[in-house]
Amino acid sequence: MSDAGAATPAPGDDPASWRAQRHEAADVHAEALERRRQSETAQARTLLDEFVEQAAARGLRPTALAARSYDGRSRYRTPLRGWYLRRNESVAVATDGQFYVLTVPASLRARFAGVSPAASDPPLVLGKGARDGESIDLADALARVLSGGA
Repeated sequence: MSDAGAATPAPGDDPASWRAQRHEAADVHAEALERRRQSETAQARTLLDEFVEQAAARGLRPTALAARSYDGRSRYRTPLRGWYLRRNESVAVATDGQFYVLTVPASLRARFAGVSPAASDPPLVLGKGARDGESIDLADALARVLSGGA
């Protein structure tokens, strides 16, 4: 038996009703994914807030954060101070607990004026979906920075 038959209406079924059911199922799935994303973002924000408190309590000094061009050839100043969470300095947490992806388009203007990256929703896994060995749990990345091994 083929799975293809399960995705199409059976003979005699109303195609409009079938399409409406599929549309409703897709909406329910999308809503569940969004709720999960929001929950993970809330958990990650809590981890970042706790990290900033612990870093301050331990006297871990923030550094001036820089952004890199997508191709990695250029480095641009930012007004941000904080801690890099990956060794390649592609993501960081600022002293206010905001999460930043520090890759930007290459720009001649940015070489002189710098860039102001926008804060992003933090993920629970940095590099999720990346090549094997390039992803790390946010909690592990934060613990590594606190232990001085960033």
